[in-house]
Amino acid sequence: AAPIARAIKSGEDKIVPVEKPETIASAIRIGAPVSWKKALRAIKGSGGTAETVSDYEILEAQKLLARSEGIFVEPASAASIAGLKKLVENGEIDRDEVVVCVTTGHGLKDPDIVVKTFEKPYEVDAELKAIEKILGLALQLT
Repeated sequence: AAPIARAIKSGEDKIVPVEKPETIASAIRIGAPVSWKKALRAIKGSGGTAETVSDYEILEAQKLLARSEGIFVEPASAASIAGLKKLVENGEIDRDEVVVCVTTGHGLKDPDIVVKTFEKPYEVDAELKAIEKILGLALQLT
C-alpha cells in the first residue's frame, strides 16, 4: 500500500493514510493499512525498502511478465515487478542482485484492466498458412 511505501521512503515511523486511494491494482488499493506497524517493522528490520509505482508502470510490468515469461498476473502482483524495475533504474538495487518478487495473484483475478488497456489479440483460422501470414513468416517444412 502506498502509505507504507511513503513512510519507508521518508523515514517516518507512522503512515499518513490516503482517504480515497486510486490505482488499477485493486488488491493493494488500501488507504489505511491495518497492520502498518508490522509492515514497517518487517521492512526496516530486514534492511528492506519500499517503492511507489504508477498505474502505467504497473501495466508495463504486467506486459513485461506476459511477454518475457509467459506469466499473466493481476496488477497488484505486477506492482512488485514495477517496483523492482524502478529500484534497479534508480541504482538502489544492483542488476546482478538476487531478488524475490511475490507475484501470486493470477491475471484472471482482475481481467477487466487487461481487456480495457491491452491490444486485442489477433484471430486467425486454425491453419498453418493463416498463422504464417499473421506472423509474417514463411515456414520451411520438409
